[in-house]
Amino acid sequence: MDGTAALREFLTSRRAAIDPGEVGLARSPVPRRKRGLRREEVAVLAGVSVDYYARLEQGRIGNISDQVLTAIEDALRLDELERAHLRSLIAPAHVRRWPPNLKARPALRLLVDAMEVPAVLQGPRLEVLATNSGARALLADFDAMPAKARNIARWIFLDPSARIVYPQWDEVAAPVAATLRANLDPHAPDVELEQLVAELSGASSDFARFWADYRLYEHSHGRKQFFHEPIGVMTLNYETLTVPGGDGLFISTYTADVGSSSEEKLGLLVTAFTAGRSGG
Repeated sequence: MDGTAALREFLTSRRAAIDPGEVGLARSPVPRRKRGLRREEVAVLAGVSVDYYARLEQGRIGNISDQVLTAIEDALRLDELERAHLRSLIAPAHVRRWPPNLKARPALRLLVDAMEVPAVLQGPRLEVLATNSGARALLADFDAMPAKARNIARWIFLDPSARIVYPQWDEVAAPVAATLRANLDPHAPDVELEQLVAELSGASSDFARFWADYRLYEHSHGRKQFFHEPIGVMTLNYETLTVPGGDGLFISTYTADVGSSSEEKLGLLVTAFTAGRSGG
């Protein structure tokens, strides 16, 4: 997808996501054929002409002032990540290029393996580059998978076991698709990422649905639920640690609140997994 098509798709999706009543617009006497705001309504909210906004969606606007762009961002109720994405589509200041076939340097593998909590090293395409025993117990044994299958997005959307591990699967899967969407830069073709998106779009109707929403996501921190037999449900905290170097690598770690039942369950899970792998 080129920059113009991406800009049109993004702006159209953000219009569609807004309920006219939420922004103070009166109910239209003309039935709406599509959900969300019309172009003319965005133009009114942003204080620009309908023709100007239409040309922006079509990618036919040259230089655009920061004041006007901010007004359009406000009208579309964009968050910080979406604002940065819109500006990169309109005037790319820096084209990101990630190397194909990313590999983890040995020191990073050692770091992940030495962590006492479950940890996963991932690339910008959500490829799994390294895990420790805690992560293999908690999520999946990626080391035992074929190289191509070692990808969080592939596992989430194509492996039925992921729906068991995550009781609140939709709440985990939607951000995964949104992360890939945020990392797909039309100004920097990425064959590996484009092939992954095409594969998942064809193989998973859920992924196709989330992809069509055009949501953006950047891993940070929060809480997730996990389920494993026979210990039951655990609630864990996750933190994202960005690896310096510019290749888009990051480490996801998982911890339980001290003294909680989840801490005890996580310990039992990792111990059982480690004993099983060692044959004990």
